[in-house]
Amino acid sequence: MNRCLPLHSPTARALLAGAACALAVLSAPATALAQDVPPGLGIVRNFPDAALRGTLVINSTVEAQINGQTIRMAPGMRLFSPQNSLVFLHTVIGQRFRVNYVLEASTGMLLSAWILSEGEARQPRKGGDAVERNFRAESDNAPARR
Repeated sequence: MNRCLPLHSPTARALLAGAACALAVLSAPATALAQDVPPGLGIVRNFPDAALRGTLVINSTVEAQINGQTIRMAPGMRLFSPQNSLVFLHTVIGQRFRVNYVLEASTGMLLSAWILSEGEARQPRKGGDAVERNFRAESDNAPARR
């Protein structure tokens, strides 16, 4: 017992073919929308407020130096590249990076670090090379003498 009637009409076949073509055109991605963004452009990373700035050297998979001081790395330590992908620690042993980093509050171990791009490194952040002090001197506000 056949319940479906075959489509013998040429008009019905033409309509079905037209609908299939229209669906294929609409489902294809637009080439203007599928352009790749060059690395380092268009990526805006938000760092935690607790993140500090420093120079990181990975000594081993469990130990590193930040600004010349040796520090232990937390077991779940994550190092992010400028493109925000994870970097395996054993692949960068001995290399020096400019980073924003977060220390674990309870143990003081290095928890996360982000390798900075040139643009990110130019932005000021606490813990950087800039001199920070909690006092003012008269010479800070005095105009330069000629």
